Amino acid sequence: MDLRFYGAAQTTTGSMHIVEHEGRRLVLDCGLVQGKRKESFEINRRFPFDPRSLDAVVLSHAHIDHSGKIPALVRQGFKGSVYCTSATRDLCEVMLRDSAFLQERDVEFINKRRRKQGKTPFELLYDQKDVDRAMSMFRTLEYHESAEVLHGLTLTFYDAGHILGSASAALDYHRGGKSRRLLFSGDIGQCSTPLLRDPEPVPGVDVLITESTYGDRRHPSHENIRGRLKDYITFIYQHKSKMIVPAFSVGRTQQLLYFLNGLVESGQVPRIPVYVDSPLSKAATAITKKHPECFNSNITGLMKKGDDPFDFPGLVFTESVEDSMALNGKSGPMVIISASGMCEGGRILHHLRNNISNPLNIVLITGFQAENTLGRRIVENCPTIKIFGEEHELKSTVFTINGLSGHADCDGLRKYAAALGSTLTNVFCVHGEPEYCKANAEQIRGLGIRDVRIPVSGQLFRDV
Repeated sequence: MDLRFYGAAQTTTGSMHIVEHEGRRLVLDCGLVQGKRKESFEINRRFPFDPRSLDAVVLSHAHIDHSGKIPALVRQGFKGSVYCTSATRDLCEVMLRDSAFLQERDVEFINKRRRKQGKTPFELLYDQKDVDRAMSMFRTLEYHESAEVLHGLTLTFYDAGHILGSASAALDYHRGGKSRRLLFSGDIGQCSTPLLRDPEPVPGVDVLITESTYGDRRHPSHENIRGRLKDYITFIYQHKSKMIVPAFSVGRTQQLLYFLNGLVESGQVPRIPVYVDSPLSKAATAITKKHPECFNSNITGLMKKGDDPFDFPGLVFTESVEDSMALNGKSGPMVIISASGMCEGGRILHHLRNNISNPLNIVLITGFQAENTLGRRIVENCPTIKIFGEEHELKSTVFTINGLSGHADCDGLRKYAAALGSTLTNVFCVHGEPEYCKANAEQIRGLGIRDVRIPVSGQLFRDV
C-alpha cells in the first residue's frame, strides 16, 4: 500500500490523503481549504490528482474541511462511491447544499469584479446539481460494519467521538502474505463529553494516520466551561450588552446549547434571549436529534424521558435574512450564536461587523482558529480587522474556550495512540500546524514508537 498526503499536511484544513492498493486508489476525506480567501479559492479550484483516477472516497465526518470538496470531485469526473456513516450522510445532505450556495454567492461576487477588470470569470467550484449527483454516490456503513471498498482492501468504521457520525476508518489489507491494518483517525473527540461517546479503541493497528490539532494543548474541565459561560452571561445581563459566538453549525452549536440548557434550567443564569442565527445550525440540530445511536447514555436517558437537551426557555432559531438583520436593531442582553466557526463566511460576519466596536460586548471563540482566518485575527486581538473589505476596530472583549472543541487535547491524543496496542509501528501526524504536529509526534515517540513522520503536502510513502 502507498500513501500520499495532500490536504491537512502541517495545517488544519482541506483534509485529503490518497491510498493506493493493487493499482486502485481511494481518497481519505476530500475537504475544502479555509484561510486567506484568494489563496484558498485557488487551491480549492484544483485537484493535485485526476478525480477520474479514484475508485472511492472514505469520509471520516461531515465538517466542510473534510467533506466540502466531494461535489467538485464529482463535477470533475469521479464515478466511484463515497463511504461514511448514516449520520454523516444526513449531515452532508444539508452541509454540502449550504456549501454550494456559498460557492455560488462568492463566485458571483468575485466575477462581478473580474468582469469590471476585463478578466475571465471564474467557473463555479460546484453547484446544487453536483451535490445531487454526489449524494447519489454515498454508501453508508454503521460502526463495526465492514465492506470491501477496493479489491483486497476492507473498510470498518469505529466511533471517533468528534461530532455526530464521526468515524475512524480502519483499512485491512495484506502485505507479503501477512495481514495489515491502517487506521485513519479522522478527527478524534474528547473523552467524557456531555453528548457523545468516547473515541473508540481500535484493535490490531499497524499504521496510524492521526490528527494533531491540539498536539501541545490541554483543555479546561467541563466545570470550568460552565463557570465561564455563567460569568459571561451574567456580565452581558448586567450591562445589557451582547455576546457574539462564532460556532460551527455541526457539533459546536449543539454543545453550546447543551451547556446553556443546563445553566438556564438550573437557574444559574438569568433568562435572556439566545439566538441561533444559522439555518444550517437549525437543520443540523434537527438531524442530531434523529441519531440517538451516536449519543452517550446520559443524553439518551434524557431524551427517553422527553427532556430535550438542546432546547430551553429563551432559545430562538432565526429563519429568514430579515430575522437575522433585525437582530442588529435589538438591544441586549442577548447571545447570538452563528456560523461559520472560523468567521470565514456566513451571517456571523454581519454580527461581528455590527458589534465588535462596542467595548461592553463579548466575542466568545469556542474552538481552534486556523492560520489566516478572521477568527485567528480576532483571537490574536488585532486592533482592527477587515470585514467585507472595511476596517473595524476590535474593542469588544475576546474570550476563548477551547474546551468546547470537538478535538482531543494532547493528553487525549496520547491516550488514543497508546490504546492501539503493541502492533502499532508506523505513525503519520497530520491535521495540525507544524508545532502541534511536532509536539504530538514527540509524545507518540515517548510510547516507544520510533517511526513517526510529519508529512508535507504531496509527500509519498511506499509499501506501508
